[in-house]
Amino acid sequence: MAAIAATAAALACPALFISAPASGQGKTTLTAGLARLHRRMGRRVRVFKTGPDFLDPMILERASGAPVMSLDLWMVGEAGCRALLAQAAAQADLILIEGVMGLFDGTPSSADLAAKFGVPVAAAIGANSMAQTFGAIAFGLARYRADVPFHGVLANRVGSPRHAQMLQEGLPADIRWLGHVASDAAFSLPDRHLGLHQASEIDDLDARIERAADALAQTALAQLPPAVEFQASDADALASVPRLLDGMHIAIARDAAFSFIYPANLALLEALGARVSFFSPLADEPAPTAAHAIYLPGGYPELHAATLARNTRSAGSLRAHAIAGRSLVAECGGMLYLLDALTGVEGTRTPMLGLLPGEAVMQKRFAALGMQRLDGTHGMLTGHTFHYSRMSTPLAPALRARHAQTGADGEPLYRHGSIVATYMHAYWPSNPAFTAALFHGTAF
Repeated sequence: MAAIAATAAALACPALFISAPASGQGKTTLTAGLARLHRRMGRRVRVFKTGPDFLDPMILERASGAPVMSLDLWMVGEAGCRALLAQAAAQADLILIEGVMGLFDGTPSSADLAAKFGVPVAAAIGANSMAQTFGAIAFGLARYRADVPFHGVLANRVGSPRHAQMLQEGLPADIRWLGHVASDAAFSLPDRHLGLHQASEIDDLDARIERAADALAQTALAQLPPAVEFQASDADALASVPRLLDGMHIAIARDAAFSFIYPANLALLEALGARVSFFSPLADEPAPTAAHAIYLPGGYPELHAATLARNTRSAGSLRAHAIAGRSLVAECGGMLYLLDALTGVEGTRTPMLGLLPGEAVMQKRFAALGMQRLDGTHGMLTGHTFHYSRMSTPLAPALRARHAQTGADGEPLYRHGSIVATYMHAYWPSNPAFTAALFHGTAF
C-alpha cells in the first residue's frame, strides 16, 4: 500500500489515538480489533501503547503482527517518542496509539502525548447503563483542552439499536459520531490482578480479535484517519548507540512466568552489540552455559511457584551461573524467583532459588505503583514499579530509585555478588550506558 507520503522534511502517515474517559472502557479490545481490521484490508499497521505496560502490548502485537513499543513523555522521553513514531511512519500505512487510563489522567497524560504529536483522539465511551449522559461525557472530553485534536466518539457496550440511536441523538452536533459496538462477551478480554491475561494464555484470542474487527467494520473507524506529519530526521535517532555490549551473550528467561519484557529493551541489547537468546524456567530449560549474563524479567512467578520449585535443571543452571560470578540482572518477578522463598496470598510458602537472601509475600492489594528513576554514575535510568508483593531482606540497597513526580524514595536496587535485582522495571533505552553497566557488572 502507499498510504505514506514523504518529503525531505517529514513523513505523513494516518494516525489515531484510542482513548477513553477511564480505565475499563474496552480500549485494548477496540484497538486490537481496529488493528486487525486494517490488517485484513492489507494495510501495514503499527500499534503503540501509552505508558509502562507489558500485558496490553502482547495482545496488540498479536492483532497487528508487529512489536508494540511504549510511548511515554517521561519514561521514553519526548525525543524517544518522536523517533519511534517517525520510524513507524516510514514503515506503516496506519499508526494506532492506545491510551492509558482516562484521556486526562496522569502526569504526563494520554492527552499530553496526543497534543504533543498532533494525533487525533477517538474516545471510546462504555455506554452501558447510560443514555443522554453519554453526550455530556463526550462534550467534556472534546472541550476540556483546546490543544488536543479530537476525532470523535465511539459508543462501546451498547445494548440495542435503539440505545445507540439515543446516544447519538444526545451528542452535540459538532462532535463526530464514529459509530457503536454492541456488548458482546465473545470478544471481551479476561483479566487478573496485574491486568489482562497474557496473550499466550487466551486460547481463543485470535477469534476474539476477529469478532472485534467484524464489529468495528460497521463503524467510521474502518476508514483511515487523517494523516499526521512526523519529522523524518527523528527516525535516525534510534540507529546510533555505542556497541557497549559487543560480543556479549545475554540469555533471557521468557515464558508465562517471566514475560514482562519491553521490545525496546531487546532492541537496545542488540543495538549495543549483544547476542540475545531465550530459555524457559517454567519448562525446566537450563540457562545456556555459554551465556555471559542472564536477565530474569518480571511476570507471574507467584502463579507458577510450585512448578518453578520442582524444576531442578533450570534452577541448577542459574545457581551455577551465579556461583561462577557471571552477571545476573533480575526485575520484580525475576527477583522473587531468586529469593529464599515466596508466599502466596493463600499462605503457601514455596522455596525459591536461594540466590538472594530474603523472602517475599504476595498481597491482595497494590504494594507499589508508579513511575520511578534510578540515578547513578551514568546518569538517569527511567522505569516504573507495579507489584503486589512485599519483600524482606537483610541486604542494604546499592542504589534507591526516586518517584518521578515527587522525588520520594522508591524501590531499592540490590547488588549481591554478581546479581543486580530490583522491583523497578527499567526502560533501558533511556540510558544505554547505565544498561551496559548492569550487564557488565561494573559500577553504575
